[in-house]
Amino acid sequence: MSETRLVYSTDFGRIKAENDKPELDVKLFKDGFIRIERQSKGRKGKGVMLVVGIDPSQHDLKKLAKTLKSKMGQGGAVKDGLIEIQGDDRDKLKAILESEGFKVKLAGG
Repeated sequence: MSETRLVYSTDFGRIKAENDKPELDVKLFKDGFIRIERQSKGRKGKGVMLVVGIDPSQHDLKKLAKTLKSKMGQGGAVKDGLIEIQGDDRDKLKAILESEGFKVKLAGG
């Protein structure tokens, strides 16, 4: 008999290479504009701004989110192809995105 036996192996299962990025179903708009939406539902009354319509294959969402968060002086995250920025200063966010070269519309109330 062999003294070695397999205790743990990663040779099978759901293993993905590092460069395999999952396909995100991102909402893109035909007019070429991105939208800034305000959302507070399910957040205990705390509002966030959602930046919707940026194509993740053309722009690095994490890098853009980091730039926006630092210029806004607020926190945020990238989730499901959307950029979330805390707070409700959509006019300032719109000005920053337009300075980055995006066409922006404010959406929602």
